[in-house]
Amino acid sequence: MSEQTPFNPEANKLPSGLNVLTILTFIGCAIGLGSGVWQFFGAKKGLDAMEEMINSGKVDEMPAFARSFYSPEALEQARTAYENRLPMFIIGMVGVALCFYGALQMRKLKSQGYMMYVIGELLPFVGYLIFVGVASLTGMGGIIGIVIAGLFILLYTMQRKYLIHK
Repeated sequence: MSEQTPFNPEANKLPSGLNVLTILTFIGCAIGLGSGVWQFFGAKKGLDAMEEMINSGKVDEMPAFARSFYSPEALEQARTAYENRLPMFIIGMVGVALCFYGALQMRKLKSQGYMMYVIGELLPFVGYLIFVGVASLTGMGGIIGIVIAGLFILLYTMQRKYLIHK
């Protein structure tokens, strides 16, 4: 392995794995930003659509797995998410900003970027637990989010060997 000095440009080169991860993180941050704004401004519409579907009687005709999306618990969860949309939006945007900043720092091979990224990934889950409850993380969307966040944290952890304390 080459020694990291200002005279050895090869040593300061961004490893390809870290390069790919940070690019994917920037894409994920853009999606997270758009999704957060969409959820914030569309929360009432989504809640109204859910209430309308439940009151229409069409839920009884759905398969069992689809009915679970329109249960009284799911409606209450949607109502709680709507009522807490502002703090959840703020927490989500802080999480996106931390992930973005952390990825930028890791592109500069700075180790503090890793911790910023991890905090940014975990913060929205903590916000959901506080404001909506455990049920918000047990649905399909919550499980997919946990799996993706866990996978990226694991992949970044494997790349920490390239990061230095600056």
